[in-house]
Amino acid sequence: MHPLVFQTDFGLADGAVSAMYGVAYCVDPGLRIHDLTHDIRPYNIWEASYRLIQTINYWPAGTVFVSVVDPGVGSDRKSVVIKTGSGRYIVTPDNGTLTHVLRLEGIAEARIIDEHINRLPDSGECYTFHGRDVYAYTGARLAAGIIGFEGVGPEIPVEELVRLPIVEPYLDEKGVHGTIDVLDIRFGSLWTNIPRKLFLETGVEYGDRVSITIEHDHQTVYRNIIQYAKSFADVYVGEALAYVNSLDCLALAINQGSFARAYNIGTGNAWRITVAPFKGYF
Repeated sequence: MHPLVFQTDFGLADGAVSAMYGVAYCVDPGLRIHDLTHDIRPYNIWEASYRLIQTINYWPAGTVFVSVVDPGVGSDRKSVVIKTGSGRYIVTPDNGTLTHVLRLEGIAEARIIDEHINRLPDSGECYTFHGRDVYAYTGARLAAGIIGFEGVGPEIPVEELVRLPIVEPYLDEKGVHGTIDVLDIRFGSLWTNIPRKLFLETGVEYGDRVSITIEHDHQTVYRNIIQYAKSFADVYVGEALAYVNSLDCLALAINQGSFARAYNIGTGNAWRITVAPFKGYF
């Protein structure tokens, strides 16, 4: 028996998530079911991918994650289960949700869900709720030990899994460059894809000032000098800072404020950021 963790873009305003719970408990009432989040922005596959890599390594090996952000439900997109390099499982549509896991964690094996075996009985005429009928059901059977990984369905090459486009961070004479991948939703911090080790190659140390330039579709939307700090308490309330987040990447925040809301900053590959040591001029 392993933990079963659900992630969706369903929200909690209706019964969709509860129905998934019910299916899982009907498979085995002894399951331990948990929520990663159900507040992924509707249809936002990129965010679903990021929240998985933010979370999975803090769960025991054998944990089964069910991630359902599925704008292509009912189409010919594949339904898959993967095993990560560290022995966790993810049940999800093959639509790019596994992008960050592929890039940062690694995937050892992948299998297509055989719906002749792994589908909620008497649900075959429903084509719009695979989260309940296929993913929750398959995830529960795997977590409960009713099926092993081989019982999911036929194996497919990991290289065939769908990946979303990634802009790799890099360092040059102008500074370190990356993208704003996702927001710390509740507090409005900006989480970049710039790893701490790459950022530190600029020679910056805690307490130094850094110049920040943020562009959206090649238009500058933010330019300022802020402090590189260990934590929010190192700056005044309302002051901006750069810091290292829980994924060991560079992030920007306003102490007790929302950076994203203050400057109307979004996320994705079109949002580019450049960070450089402040030398007394732009």
